[in-house]
Amino acid sequence: MIQAFINLIPITLAQSLIYSFVALAIMVPFRTLSLPDLTTEGSFPLGGCLAAAVLTAGLDPWSSMALAIAGGFLAGISTALIHQYFKINSLLAGILVATMIWSVNLRVMGMPNKSVRPELTAFDAISPEILLGIWSQIALLAALVGLVVLGLIAFYKSEVGLALRCVGANARLSPAIGINARLYTTVGFGLANGLAALGGAIVVQQQGYADVTMGFGILVNGLAALIIGEAIIGRSTIQRQVIAPIVGSIVYYQLISLGLSTGLHPSDLKLLTGAFVLITLGLPLLTKGRAAVSAGA
Repeated sequence: MIQAFINLIPITLAQSLIYSFVALAIMVPFRTLSLPDLTTEGSFPLGGCLAAAVLTAGLDPWSSMALAIAGGFLAGISTALIHQYFKINSLLAGILVATMIWSVNLRVMGMPNKSVRPELTAFDAISPEILLGIWSQIALLAALVGLVVLGLIAFYKSEVGLALRCVGANARLSPAIGINARLYTTVGFGLANGLAALGGAIVVQQQGYADVTMGFGILVNGLAALIIGEAIIGRSTIQRQVIAPIVGSIVYYQLISLGLSTGLHPSDLKLLTGAFVLITLGLPLLTKGRAAVSAGA
């Protein structure tokens, strides 16, 4: 069992670095804007499908990732606009957009799945040997995640980032101090889903294929990673808040690896992850409720 777990460590480490983009995407609306968003489950495969389609059509990998980010950004903007102008709950708006994206993905690829040859990917463009060594992939992915983390921290400290955080803290008060709450909410949703789409584009290039169902269950996994990361390092500062999803993703996927090494059936993982998220989110509310009842008595 121990040897099996050790053998899986590098594979799950590479996987966790890629899926940390999803955890970051969930963190932006959930923590910064205090608005839950389910569009991630659609924007992640959208990024992958867009990347696969344009890579096989002859576009370079860097442009394919930029296109994926743009597609995810538009998906996030769509959710924000539906939420704000049609007065539809952000969760329902996200479900609607994610559902529509499924049809878009089929149109983009022309089929449910599409393979991508290794020589078309960013990994091969940097060095053909990278795809042959898992540790080379890990080093490249870690560098990319590090750049995104530094960029997000700098963004949150900028004027736009401060306005975004202000909207999340008090959307009703923001207009009184000259901040357009609708605009910055839209930017936040777009940023989040752009990150998710980037993760999808990287996954496709690493695993060599795209599938329209590749986003199924990704939201719960990302939320579990976010919760674990915040439990480990907290979210008292901007740096901690941005790094928490990365740490959580690494720990979460290693826990998944450990579970598989002990003989846990892969089909049980979704059930256990969902139960973990439910308990983590619900337990504090139950504790507060009991404390209030005790105080009233």
